[in-house]
Amino acid sequence: MRVLIVRLRLIGDVVFTTPVIGALRRAWPQAHLAYLIEPAAAPVVRHHPDLNEVIVAPRTRGWRRLRDDLRLGGRLRRERYDVVLDLHSGPRASWLTWLTGAPRRIGFDVQGRHWPYTDIVARPRDLRPRHSVENQWDLLAPLLPDLGPPSPAGDPVRMVPAPEAEARVDAWLAREGLDATHDLVVVHVSAGNAFRRWPLLSFVELALRLATGGPKRRIILTSGPSEAAAAADVVRLVRERRPESPEAVRTWDDMSLDELQTLVGRARLYIGGDSGPLHVAATTRTPIVGLYGPTLPVRSAPWRDPQLWSAAVDVGALPCRPCEQRVCAPGDFRCLTHITVDAVVAEAERALAPQPPPHRAD
Repeated sequence: MRVLIVRLRLIGDVVFTTPVIGALRRAWPQAHLAYLIEPAAAPVVRHHPDLNEVIVAPRTRGWRRLRDDLRLGGRLRRERYDVVLDLHSGPRASWLTWLTGAPRRIGFDVQGRHWPYTDIVARPRDLRPRHSVENQWDLLAPLLPDLGPPSPAGDPVRMVPAPEAEARVDAWLAREGLDATHDLVVVHVSAGNAFRRWPLLSFVELALRLATGGPKRRIILTSGPSEAAAAADVVRLVRERRPESPEAVRTWDDMSLDELQTLVGRARLYIGGDSGPLHVAATTRTPIVGLYGPTLPVRSAPWRDPQLWSAAVDVGALPCRPCEQRVCAPGDFRCLTHITVDAVVAEAERALAPQPPPHRAD
């Protein structure tokens, strides 16, 4: 049995597919499992122990995209997969799935894009209060009809970082003068779009208040490449307001996903918006405080053992929430701007207590 999993694009969405990988491996221990992915999210699955192969689809544009996809399609066809599971069902993913020529091609019933599939799985078009892991799991039904639903404890998300990531994190911590005696708090200040970006000054106030929680507490600001300046601004503003202890807050530029996952695994706490890094953090055992604006925790809270501490902070019910994240109807991003620093600090301090209480916000 040769099986190809297709999931292009976003990091968090790829993390949510990892329970499917485990289910396929348990069902078919001897199968050849391959995963087709684009470069940005490839580190999530590159070292997954249940995969035999990871194939990276180049992110080119224009006529080069068509050329590269035809070449990739030819390669995939030569691999003679028995089953292709398209967990994305986007335009490019469905096109590449069809190019494989596999006898079974499974995907979602998306208007105008279901024609490449031999097995079509219904997907309601509204934003259901149902976790994304469960939505991805639905595609297993044509292959494994007796498979029960997934559980966070039995089917958690998973990421195995590159072996060299641990050495790189060790080296960075040593250069920064940080060791096992410090309480590290990782705060991710960026997100993929404005609909998931908490105000910068809120991050400044958060870092200031967390830094005063103990002499050994150290705040590490992380960000995506496009938000490195924002992370640096947070550090600068915190140090201007707290010049007596500049060592309490810092940032790490050019961090890879493997390094982020390893660093979070060493930390006492991770705080960030509903974006890819939060879901990478969910593959560790570190407590998490997630900030949810236009999205709902019931759809994208950390999918892992409920015994691990996770909390969600949001503004509660709004007429416009959740939304499709294309246009902010009120125009002021109130689902994010109305999340208070007090609420985030309260959950963070609960997590940082010597014995944080069992807690999971759904």
